[in-house]
Amino acid sequence: MTQVEQHRPEIVVGLVATPPDYPAQVTARFSAELAGLLAQRVDANVRWTVQEGWGEVAPRRDGGVEALLDDLARRRADARWDVAICLTDLPLHTERVPLIAQTAARRRVAMVSLPALGLRQLRAVRAAVPDLVGRLLTDASDQRVPPAGWAPAELASRVPAIRRVVGQDDAGDLSYVASRLTGRVRLLTGMVKANRPGRALLGLSKLLVAAFGTAAFALTTNTIWQMGDALGGLRLAVIMLLGLTALVAWLIVAHDLWEKPDEETSAELARMFNLGTILTLTLATAVSYLVLFAGTVLAAALLIDTSVLEQTLQRPVDFTDYLILAWIISSLATIGGAIGSGLEDEETVRAAAYGYHPEPGGWRDEKDA
Repeated sequence: MTQVEQHRPEIVVGLVATPPDYPAQVTARFSAELAGLLAQRVDANVRWTVQEGWGEVAPRRDGGVEALLDDLARRRADARWDVAICLTDLPLHTERVPLIAQTAARRRVAMVSLPALGLRQLRAVRAAVPDLVGRLLTDASDQRVPPAGWAPAELASRVPAIRRVVGQDDAGDLSYVASRLTGRVRLLTGMVKANRPGRALLGLSKLLVAAFGTAAFALTTNTIWQMGDALGGLRLAVIMLLGLTALVAWLIVAHDLWEKPDEETSAELARMFNLGTILTLTLATAVSYLVLFAGTVLAAALLIDTSVLEQTLQRPVDFTDYLILAWIISSLATIGGAIGSGLEDEETVRAAAYGYHPEPGGWRDEKDA
């Protein structure tokens, strides 16, 4: 450290991820560049120090955002940080609109709801967090950051489709909320991203194997060939949707993925958790279905000679008939694959539940740290 840097005032910013699952991944990618962003957008004459932290595995839900901010304020005081920012995957609301961020100037803390940022979450975090830090320091009249030396940009101008709401109870509190329609769509897509459907897809490997086994058996049954030829596109689509719906429902029921309201989880939050779980599983099973469909088409083209299929259907056939055959077999195999889902590892399948966060290796509770 040079002599000039030693004389520069230091401001310590705590960056807390709660739960230490998906938010911790965002924090790890973002923390290394935060000091540079703060120097660029807040004050270059300050020595910025960023410290990472993990929050609770199961963050408090009973008090919503205020409970998170209270916990964060205690964490900030214990760690002697100047300000603290919490990144969470909780889908929070205020007055029935998605809450994106909130500051508490008196407590020198702020939080950001990652799913409310939509799909481009890391990009939005880069835009939001420096402004939140600058706002907290300005509202707290921190002398190390001269108010006349910079003009804090409004977060609403950096992240599209949000607006600022001035708090009533605590002086200096600001909330940033999304629009009702666009914000809800962005929140749902952000929840699916935060829930990592790719992890759910990899977790359904045994289900996919069972479905392939069912499909292989069905390929040898000429009754299925005739059934696929007799059914129209509408019926085949209904069978497919019924198969996917049954699979998603079976996964939720068999592995107890349904979130129930209780003293700590409000009915609104439970609904959002369940919706996130349903969307994640729907996306994962849909991708599994496409993989199964492609594999079945390939197997049918290799195993079933055109002349044999023409003899069974009593008419000339083309590649479209193989697609229809794979369509009905994939739908039936999906229903059969639901039975195989009971063989999946419980921990792997439960990871698809939005409100479930396994304790990561090396994590210690804040009380024991």
